[in-house]
Amino acid sequence: MLRNISLKITLLLLLTFSIFHQPYSIATIRYVSHTGSSTPPYTTWETAADSIQKCIDYSVGRDTIIVANGVYFESLIVNKYLWLIGSSMDSTVINGTGLNENTVDSQADFNIAGFTIVGKGREVVSSNIVSSLYYNVNIENCKMYNAGACIAFGNSSGKIDNVILSDCDYGFGSFCAPDTCHPEITNSIIIMEGTSGILSAISIFDGGNPNITNNIIIGDLDDTDYGMNVVFDVKTITVKNNVVSSFTLRNIEAYARDTALVENNIVAHQTDPTDGSIANGYIKSNIRNNITAYNKIGIRATSETASEYNLFWGNVTNTAGGVTTDSTDVLGYPMFVKDIIPTYGGSYDYHLQKYSPAIDAGDPDILDVDGSRSDLGIFGGPYGQIYTYQDLAPKPPANLTAVYDSGLVKLTWNKNTEADLFCYRVYRDTVPNFIYDTTKIIAVVADTFYFDDVPEKYLAGNYYYKITAIDSAYHQSAASEEVHVLITGAPEGPPIVVEEYKLLNNYPNPFNPSTKIPYRLKEGGYVKLMVYDIKGELMKVLVNEHQNAGYYEVEFSPNESEIERGKLDAPFETGYRGDVASGIYLYRIEVIGEGRIPRFSDMKKMILVK
Repeated sequence: MLRNISLKITLLLLLTFSIFHQPYSIATIRYVSHTGSSTPPYTTWETAADSIQKCIDYSVGRDTIIVANGVYFESLIVNKYLWLIGSSMDSTVINGTGLNENTVDSQADFNIAGFTIVGKGREVVSSNIVSSLYYNVNIENCKMYNAGACIAFGNSSGKIDNVILSDCDYGFGSFCAPDTCHPEITNSIIIMEGTSGILSAISIFDGGNPNITNNIIIGDLDDTDYGMNVVFDVKTITVKNNVVSSFTLRNIEAYARDTALVENNIVAHQTDPTDGSIANGYIKSNIRNNITAYNKIGIRATSETASEYNLFWGNVTNTAGGVTTDSTDVLGYPMFVKDIIPTYGGSYDYHLQKYSPAIDAGDPDILDVDGSRSDLGIFGGPYGQIYTYQDLAPKPPANLTAVYDSGLVKLTWNKNTEADLFCYRVYRDTVPNFIYDTTKIIAVVADTFYFDDVPEKYLAGNYYYKITAIDSAYHQSAASEEVHVLITGAPEGPPIVVEEYKLLNNYPNPFNPSTKIPYRLKEGGYVKLMVYDIKGELMKVLVNEHQNAGYYEVEFSPNESEIERGKLDAPFETGYRGDVASGIYLYRIEVIGEGRIPRFSDMKKMILVK
């Protein structure tokens, strides 16, 4: 059996490193196992080494070392050209906790794949999981965590592909003399959680020509940090088809002395009001085919920067610093399949829906994989994907409000943002929580208001209203919240709009990883909105402030920090990271009015499904 496994692994080696385009020849295959010994030459599983470092020391250049599953408490020095292959990224672990500052120290070019590698400790700022100075290290299919920096390259043209980096103050860092190195990081995930100070997921400076493509880079909104901090004497840089979200200062900072290509990225949820989600300060820079959404500032750059064919949505300010939008840009909702804040393992989906204004809206000189004009965002351009655009129903209309106006009940609601929105249906009934069907339709309108002349306007009674949205393919959304109007029956008397305190159903429900909790306040007051686990233990205070009368929505995106139960009156965090178990959760609202008199409280259930 062991010989068969060995043969299969040998055959797979050609595929494992083909992406790096390295010359390949197998000198000797050697083995490492916890059941091994200290007696070389380690050329079979039965005679395997019991230590990775022992096998490295005995090997010669161009050997391949295959490591069996298990946890190896070692820090390594690799001083010859080797292929170092773990049997499984999830169960072959190099654990350097508390050992040398560099868990894997490169003193030669080499290749490594198929490991989880644990660093010395995040509290050791100078620690690195993989460190390479002057050598080219190719890393594939690895997970790394727990160090000051996950990967640190100096004067290296190493390549990183399909790695997961987390729990480091710096994800990937590189420096070199101008135009002397070409590091690459592709198809990888970098999770920056719990950082402090001015840190970055990717930091490249003092030269080189880096390529950053097809990565998911997620920050921590609570901290001061960068997504990509690419500065100083970098000659050229390519940043394409990445999702970069939730960094405080800048999601992408791409300053290049020669040319920066920033194309087909999604940059979102940047929070510093003085900075930009994409920041650029040099002349030869092309910022094209990106979607920048939900940021304080979409793009900050000089007027000389070429910024065109970008989509802007939900930003406080779209552009700043001299650059402006032009006729090639799109100002509209991108219509993502699932538009929520990205989290590691979350269910966000940034594919475009059918009729998205980002489809075929890119630079006409850049083509999609299928040869059509580029879509905007991560799935467009030559590094994107071919996929079927889903035609989904619109979102439920929000903020339905009723007021009395000129003898009529005036209904108003927020406009839906889908590009293919066609109309709204207005429903009315005389019982609360009614089922909306075709017998309850009283109007079909294209506007976001409707005046209802109630038939029995001078007879006492209750009327309830809901709204749904219809798109051009006649897909219908779920219903809005329900509003209530009471007819008093007084002669010539107007209807009374019954403003109520309401805690509405969260949506979506079940959810993963986030959901919106809507509520309505009849009058202003001090509002506390809290989330509890099924045992009734407080997990999160979402709102803890005075609010005016009106309609509100708050996002709940649970994470591992929720496990650290807080006290009701303690300061609470606004950022999210990690996971919370599937199950039923409770959300509860309290409203305290004038004179510290309780006015309203309610509680509902919601379900997290993973």
